[in-house]
Amino acid sequence: MSAQKKIKVLYIDDEMNNLISFKASFRFDYNVLVANSTAEAREHLEKNNDISVILCDQRMPDKTGVEFYEEIREHFPNPVRILITGYTDIESVIDAINRGHIFRYIKKPWTDVDVKSAIDEAHKFYVTTSMLAVKNEELQKAYNELDKFAYSATHDMRGPILSVLGIINLAEESDDITEVKDMLSMMEKAMMKLDTYIQNLHDYYNIRRGELNIAEVNFAQVVKDMRDMFEITSRVEHVAFETEVKQEETFRSDETSLKIVLNNLLSNAFKYQKKNTAGDKVVRLKIEVSKGTANIFVSDNGIGIPEVSIGQIFNMFYRAANDELGSGFGLYNVKDALNKVSGNIEVESEVNKGTTFKVTLPSK
Repeated sequence: MSAQKKIKVLYIDDEMNNLISFKASFRFDYNVLVANSTAEAREHLEKNNDISVILCDQRMPDKTGVEFYEEIREHFPNPVRILITGYTDIESVIDAINRGHIFRYIKKPWTDVDVKSAIDEAHKFYVTTSMLAVKNEELQKAYNELDKFAYSATHDMRGPILSVLGIINLAEESDDITEVKDMLSMMEKAMMKLDTYIQNLHDYYNIRRGELNIAEVNFAQVVKDMRDMFEITSRVEHVAFETEVKQEETFRSDETSLKIVLNNLLSNAFKYQKKNTAGDKVVRLKIEVSKGTANIFVSDNGIGIPEVSIGQIFNMFYRAANDELGSGFGLYNVKDALNKVSGNIEVESEVNKGTTFKVTLPSK
């Protein structure tokens, strides 16, 4: 086993002969660090955050081993602590273990077999607790996300429904056909908002639950699919849709994740155009494949994103603009999909000038 892969052990004893003997006995089995004082031991801990097991003699000149363990618990909680003691009073040993959160103790004089068994067991405990800490962190993150999701789902799905119910009540009392048509237009917008939210939910669970299907990607066909999807939006909203593809080599990735990314970015580009203004409105999609990397640019000349919002737009449920159709889900899905295929995304934007997203995607 290489030194980098060996369990890193710190042994603390004020007797130099014991330090030399310990290192000689276990240098082939472990990556051994030694210290003849608690001050030197602390220096080792500060420089080596991968120490997994500490063995300390109880009778140190400046403080006891238990006192040292109590002292380092807050700043160095991860290494598993073993106490080496000559105590024969079991109550004293138990008290020491409780005070210092000591994994186990080894009685003097120790044998190589006892020490090796203790270190191996301590390292297993270290690995288990480290994995548990990571899982707990992931669980807390998932819980926080679920909490936000539950609130957003009830708010964003119930809102359009209540709007439609209210409009229906108003329409029942109106005999003005023009007013009724306006109300139908309001109902359509409410249903579009709900449909957008449901589509984003669908994308979210496709990303989270779906398995990657790595295959050759024909970007010309992908772009054609996007043109077909946004053709009506382009005409109705009077927004030009310009596309360009340069691909002369094979590119492999998960096409579903790629389409989720493009669909969300293009949807935002069309959605956040300037309202009620004359002038040319345009959305551009450009894809260049070179040396195993796809560079994808989605740009528009719309309302732009405020500088203070740039760092938050990929957070779940964040809305940079108070747009009635925004779900706060789309760019979160983009980031999540890119994480699955090792992609990266950058954004440049200026208020009232437009936004450009650059996606960098490696071939699989």
